[in-house]
Amino acid sequence: MEHHFADCTLDDARLTLTRGGTAVAVEPKVFDLIHLLVRNAGDLVTRDRMVEEVWGGRIVSESAMSACIAAARKAVGDSGKAQAVIRTVARRGLMLVAEVSAEVITPAAVAAPTIRTAAQRIRYCRSEDGSAIAYAVSGEGPPVLRFGPLSLHDLELEWAYGLHRSWISSMALHTCYLRFDSVGSGQSERVLRDVDFEVEARDAAAVADAAGFDRFAAVSYSGGCIQALTFAARYPERLAIVGGYVEGRSRRSADASPDALKSMIADGWARPESAFASAFAMAYFPEGPEEERREVQRMTQAASPPQVMMRNRNAVNDATVAHLLSQVRCPVLILHARDDAVHPLSQAQKLAAGIPGAELVVLETANHVPLPGSPCWESYNRTLAEFLTG
Repeated sequence: MEHHFADCTLDDARLTLTRGGTAVAVEPKVFDLIHLLVRNAGDLVTRDRMVEEVWGGRIVSESAMSACIAAARKAVGDSGKAQAVIRTVARRGLMLVAEVSAEVITPAAVAAPTIRTAAQRIRYCRSEDGSAIAYAVSGEGPPVLRFGPLSLHDLELEWAYGLHRSWISSMALHTCYLRFDSVGSGQSERVLRDVDFEVEARDAAAVADAAGFDRFAAVSYSGGCIQALTFAARYPERLAIVGGYVEGRSRRSADASPDALKSMIADGWARPESAFASAFAMAYFPEGPEEERREVQRMTQAASPPQVMMRNRNAVNDATVAHLLSQVRCPVLILHARDDAVHPLSQAQKLAAGIPGAELVVLETANHVPLPGSPCWESYNRTLAEFLTG
């Protein structure tokens, strides 16, 4: 739902705030405070209620609460002196005094871009073998490096498509978000090389160095967890894993059934809108929505030629990170769909059990990664943002 007040729009599906049509970067707790006030516009919100809903009932210092309130006022263009939007009720709490209107938006509208900029800036660095690696940085805030599945991303297409732009926006509103295309795909050099996850981890380190990242968090999606865990065992800071696993498909049992997704790649990856490619996307996003699923299909087909896709599929099927889990000493959060048919929840449970101190959050969806408009989208984004920003 979009909440309109003053010259601001707060979207509680995308977890975004805009003022005067421009995205405003706010920390998760600041967003939650504004959201609480907007939902209760015209009513007193006591300090006890703020502590309960924004800080989860935990003890919070007066200085931390005052800083959060000041940041919320700044985000909506208000000030402690003017108080045209957020008014202080002495010794009791706060009240949002601006008029608020609400608008229910459809999943299609949720997928609209929210980063307002003339163009994406793509830069290049070199891997240790001299291959060109494309990368791009979006947003401001704590630095976060993304590990995506090998060869399934294209920086240009992600920026052009609504769903992927929405994913970028949800991260870039809270972080300085660094994405890169793996060698052989997307905007990186299209060369075919053997899959070596140690090399892929060093490629990620080269990208981070080129972007000027020193200490930073990382987030991985699906098979990107293999490179991410290889990286985290050597460059520990903070890691979130979405849809990850310990063992590739062929390692999970001695009598594992043939990989149907490999057949889909072999028979239809090179043909746009093929039924085989559609079935591949359906396996990852059975709940849809349909248009968003088709967008994923179009981008992944364009990002990687069939031979690269098949090579990578074989590599991840045979991969295991079991030997790395005990070496990861940074904070780790694992988010996983309860009904994920691609990588079952049991794989996420093995990750959480094997990594010291790791935490697991189970998402109520069958989609491999939550999509905008799904019931768990808001809580997923809030949980991820709070973890990655510390």
